[in-house]
Amino acid sequence: MPTKSAPKSKLQLLRSEKLAKLPWLVHAFSTRQGGVSRVYGGRALNLGFTKQDSRAAVERNRALFFKQLAVTDKHAMLVTLRQIHSDLIHRIDRVSADPLAGDGLITNTPGLLLGIQTADCIPVILADKKNHAVGVFHAGWRGTVKRIVEKAVGEMQRYFGSDPRNMVAAIGPGVQSCCYQVGEEVRKKFEGQFAYAAELFREVKESDPVREKYPLLFLTARAPGHSELPVNLFLNLVEANRRQLMDAGVPARNIDASYPCTACNTVLLFSHRAEKGVTGRMMAVVGIRK
Repeated sequence: MPTKSAPKSKLQLLRSEKLAKLPWLVHAFSTRQGGVSRVYGGRALNLGFTKQDSRAAVERNRALFFKQLAVTDKHAMLVTLRQIHSDLIHRIDRVSADPLAGDGLITNTPGLLLGIQTADCIPVILADKKNHAVGVFHAGWRGTVKRIVEKAVGEMQRYFGSDPRNMVAAIGPGVQSCCYQVGEEVRKKFEGQFAYAAELFREVKESDPVREKYPLLFLTARAPGHSELPVNLFLNLVEANRRQLMDAGVPARNIDASYPCTACNTVLLFSHRAEKGVTGRMMAVVGIRK
């Protein structure tokens, strides 16, 4: 279960109890609470350089965020990405002036803080508790169907000699199956990749109060099933990423996935979907203490 680091009226971070047991590691999932941005209602902790917010407000929010994390030299340490909904993962050993494009970062270098931004997509943090290596990943449906977190485990094995059995993972706050409606084309893509794809989707028939009250009005000469109400599909991205981690060898007991749905909890979290695209960005960060 996640733990909150501050009262409701102040800046709040969510942390994984499993990752918090590693004294050499720093990590957090930000929320929208406790910042200085006014454009998204209240005092929002927007950590992304969005078109609605000012750069000065975002920089101030980032300073508040790093202060809460108790991290010094914040501007020199943070490494982020231009996120492109891919399975591209970068190994990082220093801060580079060149912008990086992709959706995953890994390192075993102390003093760096790796960050990805979300507002519905799933943030995933990985830590090798034996070899002291970490990674953070942005998993929307496109990255998930490309197996980004499964590949992340492989990349940490390749670069750092990580054994999946020694890895701890936190699947952070994102849109969950209660709210994540997708199209049939998304299901087809998952079915082409995963034998368990059917378990990731939930079907809900649209309701029609008039049809339910006056069923005789809707009788047709069509064959059975042809006049039924359409079905809405809901995808469980959290479970999709948990299954990938398990398939890659991470023990189920080492995976923390107990975080709220962004779309259901817009008082606490930003949601691109629930707020119709006009919203801030949260940040998931992980690093190795010097």
